Amino acid sequence: MAVTNDMLKREENCIGITAERKYYRVDNAFIKRSLRPHEWQLSKFKGTIHVPRQGNERILNEAACIRFIRDNSDIPVPHLHCSFEDDGAVYLVMEYVSGVGMDSLVESQRAIVMQELERHLQTLRGLRSSRIGGPSGHVILPYRASRITFRDDWNLPSSETEEFVFCHNDLSQKNVIVDPGSLKVAAIIDWEYAGFYPEFFERRFFERDGPSVAVNGEEDDSQKLVDFVQSKHLQT
Repeated sequence: MAVTNDMLKREENCIGITAERKYYRVDNAFIKRSLRPHEWQLSKFKGTIHVPRQGNERILNEAACIRFIRDNSDIPVPHLHCSFEDDGAVYLVMEYVSGVGMDSLVESQRAIVMQELERHLQTLRGLRSSRIGGPSGHVILPYRASRITFRDDWNLPSSETEEFVFCHNDLSQKNVIVDPGSLKVAAIIDWEYAGFYPEFFERRFFERDGPSVAVNGEEDDSQKLVDFVQSKHLQT
């Protein structure tokens, strides 16, 4: 029998369940984990089982990205306690960061936060590599690109120069946690899709409310991203 969200067991301290993740809050720790295969859910719209794309790899990549950002920049990210695999699921255990989402602020407050985000983007662009992908070693395309290709096993060669910059690749307002008093960025979260990519991979989704995909007539660059990595892919 196919599983639905309502059928999944909600353990103590579980604060949320999606088609790809379970989320927990335990004291000052925030935990998210991938779903095990027996927890994969029936899609309400397609009537088929939703199989998370790179569900474990994305969490491993986020853990590696948080470590990398903390070690190589002053960009605020949650403190990572640990990441581990248990019975087919990967867990990410990190600090719970108090604050509000940037999307809950009024326009004048968002303008102040954007000024700080500009500095953090400049810092990210200063982190460079000759290899495409995350510090975990996984190549995980931004969601807007991965949804139009079935390939996940990219075989990409190193460049002769450090031409790729560090990109968050999901920098929407909901992923920016703000101290409501000072309007300082308390943490940038959700680094699952992050890594070293061409600078044009980083879209400024934080400039408006909504998801990290083209909306309301915005230019959709998804195919451009897929075409780029496809042009670099080495056939085996």
